[in-house]
Amino acid sequence: MSSSPLASVLFVCVHNAGRSQMAAGFLSHLAGDRVEVRSAGSVPGERVNPSAVEAMREVGIDISGATPKILTTEAVRESDYVITMGCGDACPVFPGRTYLDWALEDPAGKGVDAVRPIRDEIRSRVEALIAEIDARQA
Repeated sequence: MSSSPLASVLFVCVHNAGRSQMAAGFLSHLAGDRVEVRSAGSVPGERVNPSAVEAMREVGIDISGATPKILTTEAVRESDYVITMGCGDACPVFPGRTYLDWALEDPAGKGVDAVRPIRDEIRSRVEALIAEIDARQA
């Protein structure tokens, strides 16, 4: 078996503090080293949303060490999948990439009770993404 990942995925949201961090956490946790995971924001926040950190902790995934990062052209160019979550037209487009837009509520400013359903929807979408990546390799 090859040691290189099956695919590279970039999750992008505006602040890279909630949705994209939760998605990256789930993908890293569920796919392990089979998939290379990146996340970034068009206007990164100062820190990851504490409610997102707590919501992920509840399902056994620690994203407390993550930090928001700026979206770069290189990150998009190096990714097979670019998944946007409300970043609009800020994402550069390169041929040969798979672009998906996940319409998800922004958890900014919300408590953990409001973030849980967003987290659960992200998990479902990440699981479907893993299935798609695996199917393309079959």
